[in-house]
Amino acid sequence: MLIQRTMGPHQAEQKGEAPNARHHGISVSPGIAIGPAYFFQPLEYEIAEAHCAAAEKDKQLQLFEKAHAAALDELDAIFASFDDAQKDKAEIFRAHKELLQDDALLGDIRDGISSKLYTAECAVDMAFREYIALFAEMEDPLFSGRAADLRDLRSRLLRLLRGDEQKSLSHLPGSVILVVHDLLPSDTATLDREHVLGIVAEIGGATSHSAIIARGLNIPAVLGAADALSYCTDGGRIILDAMSGVIITAPDSALVEEYRVKRSSYLSQRATIQKYLDTTPVTRDGVRIEIGLNTGSDAVNDYEAYVDYVGLFRSEFLYMQSNHLPTEEEQFEAYRRVVARFGNRPVILRTLDIGGDKQLSYYQLPKEENPYLGKRALRLCISDESILRTQLRAAYRAAAYGNLELMLPMVGSMDDIDYAKSVAKSVREELTAEGVVIGEMPLGIMVEIPSIAMIADLAAAEVDFASIGTNDLTQYLCAADRLNADVSAFYQPLSPAMLRTLKRVIDAFRSAGKPVSVCGEMGGDVRAALLLVGLGLRKLSMSGSSIAEIKAMLDAIQTNMFEIARAFRDEHTADVHSMEELEKQVNGGYAKAMWCGEQACEDEIKDRFGASSRCMPFDQTPIGETCVCCGKPAKKVIYFAKAY
Repeated sequence: MLIQRTMGPHQAEQKGEAPNARHHGISVSPGIAIGPAYFFQPLEYEIAEAHCAAAEKDKQLQLFEKAHAAALDELDAIFASFDDAQKDKAEIFRAHKELLQDDALLGDIRDGISSKLYTAECAVDMAFREYIALFAEMEDPLFSGRAADLRDLRSRLLRLLRGDEQKSLSHLPGSVILVVHDLLPSDTATLDREHVLGIVAEIGGATSHSAIIARGLNIPAVLGAADALSYCTDGGRIILDAMSGVIITAPDSALVEEYRVKRSSYLSQRATIQKYLDTTPVTRDGVRIEIGLNTGSDAVNDYEAYVDYVGLFRSEFLYMQSNHLPTEEEQFEAYRRVVARFGNRPVILRTLDIGGDKQLSYYQLPKEENPYLGKRALRLCISDESILRTQLRAAYRAAAYGNLELMLPMVGSMDDIDYAKSVAKSVREELTAEGVVIGEMPLGIMVEIPSIAMIADLAAAEVDFASIGTNDLTQYLCAADRLNADVSAFYQPLSPAMLRTLKRVIDAFRSAGKPVSVCGEMGGDVRAALLLVGLGLRKLSMSGSSIAEIKAMLDAIQTNMFEIARAFRDEHTADVHSMEELEKQVNGGYAKAMWCGEQACEDEIKDRFGASSRCMPFDQTPIGETCVCCGKPAKKVIYFAKAY
C-alpha cells in the first residue's frame, strides 16, 4: 500500500491556539526565521508480505537490479549537484551509495527473492527494515542517525520499483518554514534554498545527516519537535527560534517585531564570528589555545584547514559501515588517508568504542541489563584481544605516514592501562620482527570513568596524554543517562562536582608535563569552554560547526580573568554592620554582612537599596553577632550587591 500525502500550503482549520504559544525541540542549526508554515509529507510506503511464483523470481530479480542501478544514478546526480564549497555535505550521498552497494544488504535482498520467493518490493522492505531497526535502537545519536539514511534509501528503491513520481522540495511557492515529520537527507539536499527560511521536524537530532546539511546551508533548524504537525497550521505564521529550540505559533505583531530585531542582530553577529574561523586562537593575554576537530569519518571535512589537530577520530565508523570486522588492511588504508592529509598535525585515533547503544549486526555482544556499565570499548577488547591487536597493527603502520596518536576509551583502572601498554608493546615487537615499517605512536587514555579521574595523577605517570570525554564522565558522575529525558535535570556538566573532577584531571596531567584536552560536548560549548580555559585547559576539540564561535570567545578573554575578577571583588568589598553602611557600600561595590537567614530581611534590603544577596562565601567566619537588617542574632555571612 502506498500512502500519498499532499504538500502544502493548503487550507487548514485554525487550531484555536492562544497567541504566542511556545513549543520546544532540539536546536540543530542556529538562527531565527519568521514566516508561514509549509507542511511537507513525502511519499511513504507500507509494504505487506508478498510472494511470487517460482517462475517469476528471475523477473523480480531483474526489476530489483534495474531499480538498484537507477538509484545509484540518482545518487551520483545529487552528489554532482553540490558545488565545491559544499562537497563535505555531498559526502553524505557518497555514503548512501556505499550503503546501497553493501554486500550484506544486497545479499539479503537477492536471497529474499531467490530463496524465499519474495516480490522485489517485499524483499527490499524486509531487508531494510531489519537494518533500520538495528540502528534505530542505538542511543548514540551519531549511529541512530543511520536509520534515517536507510529509510531514505528504502523509499528511493521502492519509489523506483513502483515508478512513482519523485516528490521534491526543489520548487516552493514562496519563502516558507518547512514543517515535517522527518526530513530525509535527500529532501534536505534538494530543497529550494532561496525560499526555505527554516526547518521544523518532529523527529531527528543534532548529529543526523539532515542536521549536518541544514548547518552547512545555514538554515535555522529545530528537530525533535514532537507533534509539530498538530500544533502548527499549514500556511499559518510561526516564529522559529533555533537559538533556543523554540517554535512560537500564532505570534502577535509585537512579538514578530521583537524577533525581527533579534534576527537582524544574530545575522550581524554571525557575520562577525565567521571571520574568526581562519584565525589563530590566542587569548588577549597571549595564551595559545589549540583547537581540535571531532570526526567520525575518513572523508574530507571542510573544517580541516582551521584546526591544530584531530582531537577525536572515531574508529567505529569503519565497523558500523561494514558487514564484518574490518581487516588490518582496510583499517590501515583508512587511517593512512587521514594522517597523510593532516601532515605534522596530530590525529588522535580512538580505538573501537562499541557496546552499550552501539551494536554490530555481525558481532554478537552480550545482552546486559546495564549495557553502559558492561562490556564495551576497551573492556570488550580485553575479552577479545584480537580486535585490539588488529587495530593496533593497522595504526602503527599508518603512523609511519603522519602524526598518529592512539587513545583508549573506557579506561577505569591502572590495570586497564597496564594491559593496553602490554598489548601495544607486543604488537610493536611483532611488526618489527616482520620487517614492517611502523611509526612512533603516543598512547593516551580517555578520562570518562570517575574511578580513573580520581587517580589521574597515577594515570598521568603511565600514559602520554589524556582527553576528557565529558559526555560519559558527566553521566557516570551524576548517575544520569544523558539520553534519558526523564532524568535530564540530573545530568549537570557544569555542576561543582564535575568542575572539581575536571580540575583534578587537568592539574594532574599538567603537573606531569603531559598534554590534556577535552573531546566531549563541553569543548564546543562557549560557556563550558570558557570555564575549561579558566581551569587550565589549553586544548579543546569539537565539531567543526563550533570552531568559529569558540575562536571568537577566546579572542575576547584573558586566561587570568578569574584572578582579575577576584582581585576586583576584594578591592571593592567592605564589611558592614548597619543599614546605613550597607546603603553606602552597595552603591559602589560589595557589602559583606551578617544575615539572620529570614527572607523578609533580604526583601527589605532589596526594596530600600536595590541590592540583593549575591553569594554566601565558604568562609563563614563571623564579622558580627547580629543581622545587619533586623538586629536579631545571626550566624550567616553573606555578600550583598546591586546587579547591573
